Amino acid sequence: MLLGTHSPKLDDKGRVILPAKFRDDLGAGVVVTRGQERCLYVFATDEFERIHERIREAPLTNKQARDFLRMFLSGASAEKPDGQNRITIPVPLRTYAGLQKELVVTGVGAHAEIWDADAWNAYAASNEETYADMEQEVIPGLF
Repeated sequence: MLLGTHSPKLDDKGRVILPAKFRDDLGAGVVVTRGQERCLYVFATDEFERIHERIREAPLTNKQARDFLRMFLSGASAEKPDGQNRITIPVPLRTYAGLQKELVVTGVGAHAEIWDADAWNAYAASNEETYADMEQEVIPGLF
């Protein structure tokens, strides 16, 4: 399970070092793709394949499903960490997420997210109060 928040840097060639705690889950290969809120999702290859199978079950007659499938898969990039545990983030994905040198990589259970540090800080600041003050269930049966 991928957990925690890490602050790696993007190098001049568009590479980022995977956090050491993520390497067991992601070291064999990853798929990086567009995420919501302009971050990038990073999945272990086998997890991405599992999600893809579920997405394929959506009816092609559903416009929202088609739109999601197109955006999710058209930006996807399969990457294998190099000897220094770096993955390359393709230019279109760096542009989508507005990535600069300073990054935040968060573990979100079954996947990781890569954020531009300023974007993450703004997101966290605008959502921490709401999270702290939640009075009702968001995920039924969890709490």
